[in-house]
Amino acid sequence: MLDGVYRTTEGEPVFQEARAPTTGELQGLLIKIITRIMTVLTRQGYLIEEQGMSYLAEADGDSALTPLQAAACTYRIALGPRAGQKVLSLQTVPSRQANSTQPGCVNAHGFSLHAAVRCGADQRKELERLCRYITRPAIANERLKRNHAGDVVLQLKSAYKDGTTHIVMSPLEFMQRLAALVPRPRLHLIRFHGVLAPHAKLRAEIVPSPSENAPEHSADHAHAHRSPARMSWARLLKRVFDIDIERCPNCGSALKIIAAIEDSPVIVRILTHLGLPTRAPPRSPVRPLALFQAA
Repeated sequence: MLDGVYRTTEGEPVFQEARAPTTGELQGLLIKIITRIMTVLTRQGYLIEEQGMSYLAEADGDSALTPLQAAACTYRIALGPRAGQKVLSLQTVPSRQANSTQPGCVNAHGFSLHAAVRCGADQRKELERLCRYITRPAIANERLKRNHAGDVVLQLKSAYKDGTTHIVMSPLEFMQRLAALVPRPRLHLIRFHGVLAPHAKLRAEIVPSPSENAPEHSADHAHAHRSPARMSWARLLKRVFDIDIERCPNCGSALKIIAAIEDSPVIVRILTHLGLPTRAPPRSPVRPLALFQAA
């Protein structure tokens, strides 16, 4: 990181390394971030501010995910016999002091700012690690296990200040926490910055419009540029179940449809001749909720 570029009398550039921010500067930055977040939440209707006090607005009763998300934010259980109680946690390491903070880290009003790690533009490995950290999944499979009682045990990557290293949940409680991570409909999960931002002035210069370079002889091709086609069932089967119906399982060459049989008696005769079942396997009944609660 560079604090500035200076030139000597001979015109040669001299670079000065940036100094680390002080605790007071980080505290002021965190207060500014908190103020802007509270302003956005109030403007969008999630918070109500009256007489200098801010409190949560009433939750939308039409959304089934609202109570699950509210319980997940407070580390509580939303449904089941233990509704409202704290999630069971295991404290296997000594707790740290409340006032012990790392250098370059500040806390205020429940918010924390971590500025102790930085990387330069030429440090490609550090930048890759930062990108992987941003795009990491919500849960790591290698730290998720089930104990002998059938409960789900999540091992934390780093222990909490109170010494908590594991969180124990029943299968139903674990499903509630997963459901709370489902994003709301029509919510943008990818944010673009710089010239790729939605309201950037130079975005039109680098993002081609659908009408540019469109072939005039094919109206269908131009329509395909305007609206992307829906993913086909063949691609969905390959992505979800790893079943590729467009390739031959023996030689690997591409397959093509030679006939589409829709008559039920003909389908039954063909399956019977091939020795295959003519009816789909019955679906398993839904397990009662008592099985999850008992686990």
